[in-house]
Amino acid sequence: MKHTLSVLVEDESGVLSRIAGLFARRGFNIESLAVGHAEQPGISRITMVVPGDDQAIEQVTKQLYKLINVIKVQDISEVPCVERELMLLKVNATSNTRSEIVELAQIFRARVVDVAEDSVTLEVVGDPGKMVAIERVLNRFGLREIARTGKIALPRESGVNTEYLKSLEAKV
Repeated sequence: MKHTLSVLVEDESGVLSRIAGLFARRGFNIESLAVGHAEQPGISRITMVVPGDDQAIEQVTKQLYKLINVIKVQDISEVPCVERELMLLKVNATSNTRSEIVELAQIFRARVVDVAEDSVTLEVVGDPGKMVAIERVLNRFGLREIARTGKIALPRESGVNTEYLKSLEAKV
């Protein structure tokens, strides 16, 4: 199972390196990693997606707390969250296919950020499922390059689980 960890750390040099080293020493792969300033000055939030069972994630969490600059570790995998990711896609485009690519981009609320003679670059923001979906749809045109940020996530204060709501809508 994949787990999403939200880690608050002191904003000091070497913190990310120590965290990555901890995962490497234990043979864990970090599938997604995003780091940025948090709500307080001097604090950064690291959001990472790591595979592992509950017991392994619990062990890693304990090890993270032993690191000096780590303030808080939260496994938000089972918590209702707002999740977003940014992806840039460079898609092959001819004069015949460009309008179809732009139409598909509009369906996904993607923005065209660059147009060249033989390609279109799109910016997509959304949950990780949306990223996979647009990538699959545009794959038939030929994807030249893809750049993705890691997933960022914050727990929903409302507690509303949108995944649960989506499953209800699918049944109707």
